[in-house]
Amino acid sequence: MNSKEFSLKIEAIVKEKRIPYMDAVIDYCKINDIDVGTINSMVNKSLKEKIKHEAINLKTVSYTHLRAHEPVLDLVC
Repeated sequence: MNSKEFSLKIEAIVKEKRIPYMDAVIDYCKINDIDVGTINSMVNKSLKEKIKHEAINLKTVSYTHLRAHEPVLDLVC
């Protein structure tokens, strides 16, 4: 499965179950017996951004904390 297919499956779960993206990823992995630690290559940039924004909005992680871990070249002011 490529990252686009994975992203589409996660989008479908989010819409169907009305759950956050991170929960959908975990749910998909659990149902399909996939170790969550092995899916990094399947999570495309768009899905990562959606998870990141949800985490910030849910106050799971602070925006400042995320910015501190971005490579200098990725910072946009």
